[in-house]
Amino acid sequence: MVYDFCIIGGGIVGLATARALLAARPGASILLLEKEARLGLHQTGRNSGVIHSGIYYAPGSLKARLCREGAARTKAFCAEHGIPVEPRGKLIVATRQDELPRLEALFARARENGIEAEMIGPDGIAEREPQITGLGAIRVPAAAIVSYCAVLEALAAELRGQGGEIRFATAPQAIRETGGHVEIDTEAGVLKARRLVACAGLQSDRVARMAGLAIRHRIVPFRGEYYRLGPRCAGIVRAMIYPVPEPGLPFLGVHLTPMIDGSVTVGPNAMLGLAREGYPKWSLDLRDMAESFGFGGFWKSIARNIRPGLAEIGNSVFRRRYLEACRRYCPSLELADLTPMACGIRAQAVMADGSMQQDFLFGETARMLHVLNAPSPAATSALPIGDMIAARLLSEAGAGGPA
Repeated sequence: MVYDFCIIGGGIVGLATARALLAARPGASILLLEKEARLGLHQTGRNSGVIHSGIYYAPGSLKARLCREGAARTKAFCAEHGIPVEPRGKLIVATRQDELPRLEALFARARENGIEAEMIGPDGIAEREPQITGLGAIRVPAAAIVSYCAVLEALAAELRGQGGEIRFATAPQAIRETGGHVEIDTEAGVLKARRLVACAGLQSDRVARMAGLAIRHRIVPFRGEYYRLGPRCAGIVRAMIYPVPEPGLPFLGVHLTPMIDGSVTVGPNAMLGLAREGYPKWSLDLRDMAESFGFGGFWKSIARNIRPGLAEIGNSVFRRRYLEACRRYCPSLELADLTPMACGIRAQAVMADGSMQQDFLFGETARMLHVLNAPSPAATSALPIGDMIAARLLSEAGAGGPA
């Protein structure tokens, strides 16, 4: 059988893409390959569960538009499928004088992006969140929380309901493009599809190279280490509490997040990882390390970010330093409140010049589209991202070399 579409990767972007392809080509045959035994074991199932508002992104940018649209569509999708969503809102809190100008600039950006937000002072912070202190904050009421694993399972059920097929424990071993289709070698045999989309996340650069694309970046893993607050801290905050982002870094900083299961988490930090899928602390993988250390862009990136990198190492090694990052805005927290929990790993595309890619990156041929970088907040934006990928794949103008 030759499938109309084969999708590599069963994360939320891959499943949203399958949904978009079926909307554009009703009745098409779709095969989705997931190398794990079930869904949600990597980035989709290991994030903060936040439906973001899009406040951080440059006005008029693709990320700002996709995030706003994605937030609305994710909430609508959850309502349609009976998935709980809690609109807790978000406070972005300035705790130092030097953060106040950045807070004002972020508020101006919110207005340009058409996002409902308000500036509040110390009294307003205390009124809404008695355990939080700061010099000022932006309140974003639209931010919400959800289980993205529940969203993932609902997308998978939709795909199966429309005749799509999901094969677990199936990873590509070789990919060849012929004149009329793409061949994917697996342990179970050769699969064929007229079009292929790769949404392989942490393995995206390897899958692209396997398919013969001449890419100019590498995926470098960054560990996001979380703590769950103990029972004493139940209800310590209602809203999500974020620091003011540090300029030039693609990470949002350690934040307090109420989860849909009723718990509250603190995190994540952004620690350089030594294994792409090594979730236990101090995991290392020699192949992953060799690919990072053998790439010139990796060392250029390290040189650019040495100070924040050392700070993240300190926060990872010393729990008390991690605590102090939280106590800047939540001074009542104690060391005993921090209970380690499963970490997440972010697939960060690092370019040959050492820059961290903060926008979408695609690689294309006549019959393939590889999602090489789907920047945060990809989970929030997944449904419109899927539409964008499907439109790009199906457009005759989409053929060409790597982006």
